[in-house]
Amino acid sequence: MKPYIKIFIDREYPCFIDKYLNVKTLKRLKYITQFCGCDYTGLYSPRFLFTRYDHSLVVAHMVWHFTHDKKSTIAALLHDVGTPCFAHTIDLVFEDYLNQESSEINIVDLINKDEELKSLLKEDKIEVDDLCDLSKYPILENKSPKLCADRLDGVLHTCYIWLHTNNLKEIKEVYDDLTVLTNEDGIEEIGFTNQDKALKFVNMVYTYAIELQTNRDKYVMKYISDVIKKAKDNNLITLNDLYTKKEKDIVKILDNNFDSWKYFCNSKDVIDTNRKPSCYYISFNNKKRNTIPLLQTNKGNIRIIDYDKKAKRIYSLITNYKSTKYSYLKEVKMI
Repeated sequence: MKPYIKIFIDREYPCFIDKYLNVKTLKRLKYITQFCGCDYTGLYSPRFLFTRYDHSLVVAHMVWHFTHDKKSTIAALLHDVGTPCFAHTIDLVFEDYLNQESSEINIVDLINKDEELKSLLKEDKIEVDDLCDLSKYPILENKSPKLCADRLDGVLHTCYIWLHTNNLKEIKEVYDDLTVLTNEDGIEEIGFTNQDKALKFVNMVYTYAIELQTNRDKYVMKYISDVIKKAKDNNLITLNDLYTKKEKDIVKILDNNFDSWKYFCNSKDVIDTNRKPSCYYISFNNKKRNTIPLLQTNKGNIRIIDYDKKAKRIYSLITNYKSTKYSYLKEVKMI
């Protein structure tokens, strides 16, 4: 993992973040996997364990690299502290398939319960209210399909850690070409200076966006969310446990109480079909994730989709992708 994170560390190291790394609110993320439960099944094989804590650290280093702004960097470090175990999978517990924004606890509420964190923020002259609206920090977060640090790491770690489609050299080549540009709304946004590097990133976006629409990924999220709901209904866990327990402790409960969990863990392939299966299956539309970066040109800063024909074709493939209606694991008859 260290070689991946090292890519994003600026020459001027932001020493001020180190004192935040052991506060309980942030440390909790060390026990939440980044890939929404995909680490627990043979359907995927991540290169190594990558947690929400690791993602938060990467994004903070990215934001510092592009802004050298302390407040933005600390906001980046804390942007995911409200994430539950299994992350966006829990949005499906709340029936939030399309937006996937229902499960996170408000950052300010969490900070107000952590006296050590509040003290550190005061030391850095940051008001808690400065962190209630992260859209104030567009290098950190902005609306899709614009590029921001949070979305950038999502694409890069998907391609390197999760799906193994790109190596560290390719990740670094893409990252090193990025700079801060001004977008069509007059707002700062990360973008590319080199067309070839931008196109290489677009191919990574294709990998990222398509995988998150596949039945394989949807099966993992839906199965885990349904098991979580059943565990809650059987009084094995509470929804609050998802925000207080370690993910591995929740997994132990699922493993001890649901025979299907073992089959889920050992399965290698989902079966896609347009015929309704007679066993447990998944069938739903979920959030479409995408990003269309800016490219710096002699005509100004332009979305790559409006400048490069290859990029336009790739984004057309993303837009028109459709999975089969149903998907199932032959080993999982019921939960």
